[in-house]
Amino acid sequence: MATIVVTDSNFADLRHERAVAARHGAQLKACQCHTASEVAEAVAGADAVLVQFAPFGADALARLAPGATVVRYGVGYDNVDIAAARRLGHPVAYVPDYCVNEVADHTVAMLLALYRKLPQLDAQVRAGRWNPVDAMRPLRPAAETVVGFLGLGRIGRAVLARLEPFGFRVMATDPALGEATAAELELTLCPLEKMLPQVDALLLHAPVTEVSRHIINQQSLALLKPSAVVINCSRGALIDEVALAESLAGGRLAGAALDVFEAEPVPADAPLRSAPNVLFSPHAAWYSDAAIDRLQYLAADEVDRALSGRPPRSPVPT
Repeated sequence: MATIVVTDSNFADLRHERAVAARHGAQLKACQCHTASEVAEAVAGADAVLVQFAPFGADALARLAPGATVVRYGVGYDNVDIAAARRLGHPVAYVPDYCVNEVADHTVAMLLALYRKLPQLDAQVRAGRWNPVDAMRPLRPAAETVVGFLGLGRIGRAVLARLEPFGFRVMATDPALGEATAAELELTLCPLEKMLPQVDALLLHAPVTEVSRHIINQQSLALLKPSAVVINCSRGALIDEVALAESLAGGRLAGAALDVFEAEPVPADAPLRSAPNVLFSPHAAWYSDAAIDRLQYLAADEVDRALSGRPPRSPVPT
């Protein structure tokens, strides 16, 4: 009998996962692991594993059945040791497209909130002041406002489509994006260091790699206009949070909107908590009732494919 292990999850139920297990006459083992050692113990001998937030390292991978598949519930896969998985012959799949519209909606909501100075206006009213011009200055029309994209994959393009009616000017930096595609999308393509001084809002839509980790740091933040804002609904590790907090506190950046962080929940002593003009959400951009169902269904489908001898729908990129 095959064994399917869910290392951890925060879902209301596992109906899609149980349906796949029943289809294959497999045992489904649902756990709530938090540490690498708990994961390694839970997955010993498993033929397929579904992992959400728990760390999935080389020790756990070494204990799997030969050729067992690992499926990450979500767009990122930072918590899975991909190099070890490849070395040990374990396919890894993920679900990169379950919440494209939700994250795009959330990103645009955050951008518009910062663009229209909603946090400052809200704070002014609550403080008993009534001077909107003072709170909103400077504010240029959308047609004179430049939005820059760091990364323009599925979610970035969904954001781009939503912004089109507003008339923002758009720039992007993405090594995977060619000039022909940029022309089709009617945007300017240029290297990051040339784009940053020109943008009024920087949207992050890139994966975390050795190159992109802390790509927004003290040096890159210094290239932005003091009136610029940064929005991150992608991966927390793209930003050096201490450098961002310092830029905000020093008035060298007008604002930031963040849905993702290096440590989640955000520690009580994190400098960002006391930084001015920051709009927070608790890694919620992915959420809708339908998105949760899509996530579980598509992750369970990857297990179904693995146990049926079919290739994964969304293998982790090589």
